[in-house]
Amino acid sequence: MTIERPVAGSVPTSPGSYQFKDELGRVIYVGKASNLRSRISNYFQDVSQLHPRTAAMVTAAHSLEWIEVRNEVEALILEYSLIKQHRPRFNVRLRDDKSYPFLAVTMDEEWPRAVVMRGVRKKGTRYFGPYPHAWAIRDTLDLLLRTFPVRTCSQSKFNTHNKLGKPCLLFHIEKCCGPCVGEVSDTAYAEYVKQLCAFLDGDTDSVVVQLRSEMLEASKNMEYEKAGRIRDRLSGVERALEKQQMVGERDEDLDVIGLVDDELEAAVQVFYVRKGRVVGRKGFILDKVEDLSPGGLVDRILEEMYGDEPALGIPSQVLVPVNPEDASTYTEWLTHLRGSAVQIRVPQRGDKRELHETVTVNAREEFARHRLRRASDHNSRSQALTELQQLLNLPIAPLRIECYDMAHLHGTDYVGSMVVLEDGIPNKREYRRFAVKEMIGNDDYAAMREVLTRRLQAYIDSRNVPVPEEGVKPSKFSYPPQLLLVDGGKGQLGVVVQVLADLGLTDEIPVASLAKKFEEVFVPGRQEPIIIPRGSEALFMLQRVRDEAHRFANTFHRELRGKRMVSSQLDGIPGLGEVRAKRLVKEMKGVNAVKNASREELALLTWLPGAVADAIHTHFHPDI
Repeated sequence: MTIERPVAGSVPTSPGSYQFKDELGRVIYVGKASNLRSRISNYFQDVSQLHPRTAAMVTAAHSLEWIEVRNEVEALILEYSLIKQHRPRFNVRLRDDKSYPFLAVTMDEEWPRAVVMRGVRKKGTRYFGPYPHAWAIRDTLDLLLRTFPVRTCSQSKFNTHNKLGKPCLLFHIEKCCGPCVGEVSDTAYAEYVKQLCAFLDGDTDSVVVQLRSEMLEASKNMEYEKAGRIRDRLSGVERALEKQQMVGERDEDLDVIGLVDDELEAAVQVFYVRKGRVVGRKGFILDKVEDLSPGGLVDRILEEMYGDEPALGIPSQVLVPVNPEDASTYTEWLTHLRGSAVQIRVPQRGDKRELHETVTVNAREEFARHRLRRASDHNSRSQALTELQQLLNLPIAPLRIECYDMAHLHGTDYVGSMVVLEDGIPNKREYRRFAVKEMIGNDDYAAMREVLTRRLQAYIDSRNVPVPEEGVKPSKFSYPPQLLLVDGGKGQLGVVVQVLADLGLTDEIPVASLAKKFEEVFVPGRQEPIIIPRGSEALFMLQRVRDEAHRFANTFHRELRGKRMVSSQLDGIPGLGEVRAKRLVKEMKGVNAVKNASREELALLTWLPGAVADAIHTHFHPDI
């Protein structure tokens, strides 16, 4: 640890924010605390006792500063401001996978216009959304322009038609009321803009009521053409309303936050509900570069969402997957920003719970798409392989990576899996699974030793066989890995190193182990783990192949266990072999159903001989 502990008693006990800096004076981490002395003291302990992410930050730090404030809310605001200003590398980072479009109304112009906008928000403009796609805004706007015919043209186009004294095509198809040529009064145009904003803000009922009232009034006065035009405007509003999902009471404003995460990243989806309708949604990815509890992660999400003034304002309710670590502070902060009471809560039942589950499903799907994009991108794969070669000091980029994992239940049905990445892509034809035969008892190391010995011995044997003739497939184990990876820590790595030494392959096959708890990578001859940067393509690739090996091993384990359970109970029945037993269990929906079946139920299976059906029934019901 290069940073010195502050002199005892020099750190205040008041609330505030603290900043760790590197040797160049750059802020690398910003935190907040209700008691600065208590929080800061946690960092100055044995580095081996700290979380690896925290240990990496403390090791990189050369100095520490703090700023006192009056209360915890001010500490939160100061922390957010400093993170925005310095973008510290050890604080959670938000990565928007896209710049979400908004429907904006330029209220500061003489004749306000409705446009699609992205990026930094401008003063004097009202924003609605965000929407997942620009076409979603254009579809909505296309429906609404017949009802609220405000202009959508650029200022230069407006000026051109103003000089010509002729309106553009949108006027002729009744999607603009023609302010450029004086076809509408200031008052009438302002009313169109007001109604459009009210509708987009979720206040749809008042707009519908007003239009219906105007239509009936015109009809009553026998102004049938005017009534027809208002009817068409009302129809456009109703079609637009059909596109907005009703999810709550008509007076409810809430933001619903869904969250799915793993050790490295988190996917967040937010649904914005105003007046009971979903009026926008947004998603983003968070790099988890600091050690955070679930509640701490929610803290960071709330700061990202509400630290800068949100386009749709702050609602009266925020639904979250888990409560913030300091719920009262964040509630007070949001209440201060909104100017009235705000609730932060976890929905437990009813419609709110169902809505939150829907948002979480969206987050899960977006997370899967995000991981798939990273996995399928050629540049990302190339970058990952290059990074692995450099970080693990490999002789060449590991174009073939093999990863091994074990699975068992209390020492029974021990199995091993081998999954293969070739050029960064899973090659499922090369996957192999091993039923452990020699090891007895609960010993992961012995099971791993057996699996690796069988695989690598097969490779050695294949080298001693003459080159196969053209058209003849080589042995399934004839290709050596350029990186052999095992799931686990130093213990598992030691097993691999010993197997390679016994088989004389130490200098031929590079090895490493990946410990899941802290995503630490261990290699032979090095006491400390290699720290692969969080969020890097290299760590993502290792994590993915490790997870795939775990899945493949567990699948095989469940299959073996299921077969054993079936065979053990159906053994010894005359005429009931393995194939018939498997089909019987499948069609009867389980072994218990077979055990409890009557003779008549078994006789209904036309493919099952009568004598075998009788033997099955007698086996389980000998007294009947």
